[in-house]
Amino acid sequence: MLMEMAETQHESKKKLLEAAVYVIRAKGYTATRVEDICEAAGLTKGSFFHHFTSKEALALAAVEHWNAAASELFSTAAYQSIKDPVDRLVAYVDFRKSLLEGELPEFTCLVGTMVQEIYETHPPLRAACDQSISSHAAALEPDIAEAMRLYGVTCDWTPRSLAIYTQVVIQGSFILAKAKGGPEVAAASIDHLRRYIEMLFGRSGSRTNAETRTQRRQYARRRRHVSESDIDRHDKTG
Repeated sequence: MLMEMAETQHESKKKLLEAAVYVIRAKGYTATRVEDICEAAGLTKGSFFHHFTSKEALALAAVEHWNAAASELFSTAAYQSIKDPVDRLVAYVDFRKSLLEGELPEFTCLVGTMVQEIYETHPPLRAACDQSISSHAAALEPDIAEAMRLYGVTCDWTPRSLAIYTQVVIQGSFILAKAKGGPEVAAASIDHLRRYIEMLFGRSGSRTNAETRTQRRQYARRRRHVSESDIDRHDKTG
């Protein structure tokens, strides 16, 4: 009996979290009422307040729920297995574009939506949103650093600054999608991000593995930061 009650409570909490993720993306944090979340979850206010003391408490938990789902989605995505770091970064951008499906609340970002409203009024929630977006950018930094080393790129920008820029473009594309009422402008913006990354690493369009290796050797000779043996070793080990 106790086990059944615990499972029921877990399921009701999960329903509230999933409802919050959708409703807040659809209406915004300020306009979303506890009643709206309960209606979307098919639960009573009594159930809501059994799990959460306030709407902000629910929102903080919803950010954690969002982060966990995003972590699983991206960590198991096919692009993670690509050997070349630039190809991996480009495939990441393509993956982000592939997620632009359904209605606006289905593909826009929970934390990006909330932080635009609450950055001054709800400091703990702002910090949670910042951590969510920043951690996503941080996950790209090792790939960018590897690409810079492999392609001999030295410049006044850093792996962190480019990683953050990817999120600036993606979050901005969601805002414009809302303004325009559809995903087309977001898709075009993400396409530009793809081209920008390719340009930074001397790439243009899709290439075969042989073409990629040849180009990396040309970069290595020109910049003299990476040896051809390093390139061959990378291609063999992945």
